[in-house]
Amino acid sequence: MTPKRLLCCMSSMDTGGAETFLMKQYRSLNRAKYQMDFCVNVTERGYYDDEIEALGGRIYRIPPKSKDFFGSLKALETIVKENAYEAVLVSSVKPGTALELLAAKRGGAERLIYRSSNTSVDGGKKQQLLHATVGRLAHTVPTVKIAPSVEAAEYCFGKGCVKKGKAQLLHNGIDLQFYRYSPLEREKLRAEFSLPADCLVLGHIGRFAKAKNHGFLLDVFAEVNKQTPNSRLLLIGQGELEQEIKTKAQTLGVLDCVIFTGVRSDIPSLLSAADVFVFPSLYEGMPNTVIEAQALSLPCFVSDRVTADAAITDLVRFLPLDSPERWAQAILERPAQPRVDRSREIIEKGYDVQSTNREFVRLCFGDEDIESMEVSSIGTA
Repeated sequence: MTPKRLLCCMSSMDTGGAETFLMKQYRSLNRAKYQMDFCVNVTERGYYDDEIEALGGRIYRIPPKSKDFFGSLKALETIVKENAYEAVLVSSVKPGTALELLAAKRGGAERLIYRSSNTSVDGGKKQQLLHATVGRLAHTVPTVKIAPSVEAAEYCFGKGCVKKGKAQLLHNGIDLQFYRYSPLEREKLRAEFSLPADCLVLGHIGRFAKAKNHGFLLDVFAEVNKQTPNSRLLLIGQGELEQEIKTKAQTLGVLDCVIFTGVRSDIPSLLSAADVFVFPSLYEGMPNTVIEAQALSLPCFVSDRVTADAAITDLVRFLPLDSPERWAQAILERPAQPRVDRSREIIEKGYDVQSTNREFVRLCFGDEDIESMEVSSIGTA
């Protein structure tokens, strides 16, 4: 039996939220029936490339539109045509994204899937203008429109699109066998970073980019550290602003208390080691990491600019980005809560990967196959 193949168009397959979402779905597929291939705009290998190839996926490389606009779209059209892809997915909020689906359509694809992954895009007034003009192609070109939250859907597909049935929500599901609190992993990771048992650990996962608001996060931690010197900030990820954040940490006098882990695959262990999850993003579609933190039974302090849908348990408190002192006070005055199993709540809200994978198969492959899941998933972040 030849599996159906879905072509996913991404800038790269590194550790961003959209990429991680796709990999969680990919790992959970019955790969005898369904396969995912990827078309990227970089020559360098991405974080997930080895795993994609190990799972049987193909990776195509084409020029970025910023360097060869027409060449990039023509290369995508050719890949779709030569490999007879019937379904193509793009995941972005950049204004020109729908043009990739038009290229895929010219190549013969009939199922044109657009996943809106965020509620804004960096780039200032120029990007806003492009979004208001070229970006409107997202309203008409896709045959399937999906998003992780109402806000993310409306940003690309228009006001009321979910309510009107023009776009559908597809949750950022997680593997609850993998994302669960472990006292043993907590002890192991704290030993790795030389953290005493009574040390207060604030955790954050995210690329060092403007939207993640690491500068404000450092201001919050500096206030926490003033009142609780036996505290540490665990920053998981990498990105273009990492050195800038290290410089600011040094200026604030807290660099020795901040742990930069880089990209890690043992996210559940790292979250087990933390006591609080802090997430002051300027905007988000639906953050995977806040869902993961709740699965690990972590109190979450989240910017009120993040969709309220991210609160799938009572662990989330939303705060305005007006005062680092206010955030620090809320963190230090949080009520004591035991780390308990939150699986039932996650499942009831539809954020387990089994539920989301069935929807993924339905929306992206066009099948109603409830047997789409593998017996077990690989279990990596």
